[in-house]
Amino acid sequence: MKKTLTALAILALLPAGAALADDDDCTAPRDTWQPREAALQVAQKNGWTVQDFEIDDGCYEIDGRDGDGREIEVKLDPATLQIVDIDYEDDDARGGAPNPAPAGAAQPPQNGLFGNGAPPTVQVN
Repeated sequence: MKKTLTALAILALLPAGAALADDDDCTAPRDTWQPREAALQVAQKNGWTVQDFEIDDGCYEIDGRDGDGREIEVKLDPATLQIVDIDYEDDDARGGAPNPAPAGAAQPPQNGLFGNGAPPTVQVN
């Protein structure tokens, strides 16, 4: 009885494991892949700056930045060059919040905390 329950439990978990293992892997045969340069043209057309290009799980993987400067990781199907998965790397650190304003882009509030730009002076009592 114990062996039967163990066998049934293992059989029940096999389809779930297969589904998790095949989340965004590309399965196109190697002879149907488009050249690396074509994938880099897709990146350029989308306004991405490429920092790293590699093959991962049978997909072309591009690490870089999008047009807004956000860090991205994009997986492309090497045969069709369609986007399989895109991850914004900074989403994890800030809970998916949009990027803050770049330094110097926003004016400080006029509340007296930010003076005239002179360094603060220290007064000892």
